[in-house]
Amino acid sequence: MPTRIRLQRHGKKNQPFYHIVVADGRVPRDGKFIEKLGTYNPLTNPATIELNVERATEWIGMGAQPSDTARRILSYKGVLLKHHLQVGVNKGAISQEQADVKFNEWLKAKENKIANAKSENENKLRNVKKERLEAEKQHNENVAAAVAAKRKAAAEAEAAAKAEAEAANEAPAAEEAPAAE
Repeated sequence: MPTRIRLQRHGKKNQPFYHIVVADGRVPRDGKFIEKLGTYNPLTNPATIELNVERATEWIGMGAQPSDTARRILSYKGVLLKHHLQVGVNKGAISQEQADVKFNEWLKAKENKIANAKSENENKLRNVKKERLEAEKQHNENVAAAVAAKRKAAAEAEAAAKAEAEAANEAPAAEEAPAAE
């Protein structure tokens, strides 16, 4: 029975969520499976992967072939590295302690890299929000200045119209006064 480590799609339309499973290679994608190894959510940034590394390493050791996407996920989580180190231990090239130390060092470096990527992403989002807020403030100030200029121009035009009306009212009164004499 050729076993495969592959993804089973779950979730709604346009909202995928995957289970990482070991299944017979002959069954349908979302069909019967032997064991669930973990989950994969590609919608988060970075993608959320929960995986039982020990069981995945055992299945790889037993000959289960991962699909292309599952291979990338297993590599990302260190399953393939752990399997590689275990092969070295089985051949006698390194001891189990050395293999565990190498894997833990790699795992710490990987976690630091992921944490740095998350913080960098958060800083980017924070800076984008700050820039948008500053741009919105500048736009609001420009609009407020334009409205103030328009109101000032309207007030000046109204004052000029009043002054012109008063001048027009005084002019006929001045003309009528000499005629009455």
